[in-house]
Amino acid sequence: MAVLTTIAAFAPQVAAVERTIMLYGDSLLAGYGLPPEEGFAAQMQAAMDAAGIDATLLNASVSGDTTADGVAHLDWSLSDAPDAIILGLGANDMLQGLPAAAARDNLETMLSRFDAESLPVLLLGMMADRGLGADYVAAFDGMYPALAEQYGAVFYPFYLDGVALDPAFNQPDMRHPNADGVARIVENLLPYVAELVQRLP
Repeated sequence: MAVLTTIAAFAPQVAAVERTIMLYGDSLLAGYGLPPEEGFAAQMQAAMDAAGIDATLLNASVSGDTTADGVAHLDWSLSDAPDAIILGLGANDMLQGLPAAAARDNLETMLSRFDAESLPVLLLGMMADRGLGADYVAAFDGMYPALAEQYGAVFYPFYLDGVALDPAFNQPDMRHPNADGVARIVENLLPYVAELVQRLP
């Protein structure tokens, strides 16, 4: 027993591997209009910690970003060497009336890059304003599940599910969730984040 104890004392200590998940989105992930502790990153990190999900969030989201901006920032953002990605872009393309086909091409560029670097992805779907017409709605709404299937991403169909257009869960602009809205989103998304982490080596 004494010999075993001595061996254990001198055995190399293996440090825990820190796994990081990069939030790559627009104002919805950036926490627009909220103090940092009430934004998505802080609330999701707290929920992950409470659930024993061992990963740290890095927030590379920028309010106002379109999918084209996401492509433009990609090299710089990936320099932080994340282990997985939560991708939430496209809403600003829709709000600006940009072509859905261009948004899809940009999302595919990002997903292809993540795939090439073996980075698991959680893709957050968005829905188009129904006032933009049936053709636009079909193209925009349909690109998310199609790309998720193509690239094998974990897929959450609608980021604002249960929150969109409800005054109780939104800031006065009715586009950005308030702290309670973020809490509902975090509750809905947590199982998908857990699935994303399970895909890490």
